[in-house]
Order: sequence, then structure tokens, then C-alpha cells
Amino acid sequence: MEIWPAIDLRGGKCVRLVQGDYDRQTVYADDPLEMAQHWVDQGARRLHLVDLDGARDGQGANREIAREIAGSVGIPCQLGGGIRDEETIVSLLDAGLSRLVIGTRAVKDPDWFCGVCQRFPGRLVVGIDARDGRVATDGWLEDSQLDAVELAVRLAEQPLAGMVYTDIERDGMLQGPNLAAMKRMQHAVQVPVIASGGVSSLEDVIALADCQLAGCIIGKALYENHVQLADALKAGQDHASTT
Repeated sequence: MEIWPAIDLRGGKCVRLVQGDYDRQTVYADDPLEMAQHWVDQGARRLHLVDLDGARDGQGANREIAREIAGSVGIPCQLGGGIRDEETIVSLLDAGLSRLVIGTRAVKDPDWFCGVCQRFPGRLVVGIDARDGRVATDGWLEDSQLDAVELAVRLAEQPLAGMVYTDIERDGMLQGPNLAAMKRMQHAVQVPVIASGGVSSLEDVIALADCQLAGCIIGKALYENHVQLADALKAGQDHASTT
């Protein structure tokens, strides 16, 4: 199972939010590039970057930092947050991002999303963020009545690189992932599913691997030393997904 250390960018800093609440923020580093290098030095094989400002307003204020990270760390980086047009996709892929996570526009304009998936096969990841199984968009500020699994099944017909499934209620809470929801999603689609939200311990990492998730994103648990990256990497390897 792949382990993706998370670097969430807001105002040029490395931060974490609680349940996606922009008013509940902790700053972990003033220099995200240094933090990215720290995770590489700890053995990270890939990084998950999020432009929180972009997710909320679609402007991509932290994209230059993401480009710098992707160009310097020497490992695959995926970026999500505010990616809502083809020009941006081309620019970011050309800048060295390995994969791009698209959420809001994939939900609101699935025809457009299917089109760009066909143009960039294996380079796009659909980001599905949910509260109580219902999809949220625009930096989690807008809720919909869309069922997350039903949406995933429809979009999984495209040549995706994967799917990031986030349980918003668990995100940043250090209370454990929603294993039932993650397992249901993994079994519903044939594309690799990366779990996001709630990892609080090494046992959580092992549980996700045992659910045959292709990967998991770890944020707060790493930053607050609840999980050591080396241990998570070993657990991911020892409990490899069979999907």
C-alpha cells in the first residue's frame, strides 16, 4: 500500500485544518519546501500536495510552491485544489507534477472531466470528498446530495490514475479512518483508491492496508508524531494491497 505524506498549502505555509474548517488551522512549517525535503529524507516515495486556497476560490495561489516542490524533491508528487480548467492541467503537468487531483469540477461538470481524462490518461485522480456519504465540493464548503459511491462508479470508467476518497468528518481528528466507507468504496470500483482522513496510528495504516486500499494519505498523525513515516512505509509494504 502506498503511503502519501500530505503537505497542505495555505498562504504559502504548510498547515493542517480540522474537518476542512478554514478557521481551525495549525501551521506546521513556514517553508513547505523544507517540509517536503524532510519527508523525502525520512524515506517518502511520493507526496500529496493540496492547495487549500485554490480549493476554496479556484485561483491556485500556492501552485508556484507546488511546482518548486515537484521540481526539487525527485519523487512523484500529486497536487489537488482548485484545478478546474484544461490550461491549468497542462501547465502543472508540464511543470513536473506527476498527477493532478480534480474534485469540484469533476463533480459539477462530469462531461468535461471525462474529456480531460481521455486527453491525459493515467495522469488525473478524481478527488471525492464526503460527509455522511454525500459529496462536498469547493474546498468542502458546499454539500450536495450526490452519493459518493455512485459518483465514483460513474467516473471510474475513465482512464484514471486513481481516486482519493476523503471522509471529511474524520479529517484532522486523529480518531481513525472510516474503514467501512473506505472498504465499500474500494470494492465498488476497479481503480486504485487512496484513503484520506482520520489516520491516527500505525494500527490505522495496517487496517487500511488490510482493507486492500491502494494507498493512504497521512497528515496530522505524521506532523504530531503519532505515526513515524518509516513505520508507515514498512506497514504499507508488509500489508501490500492485492487490488
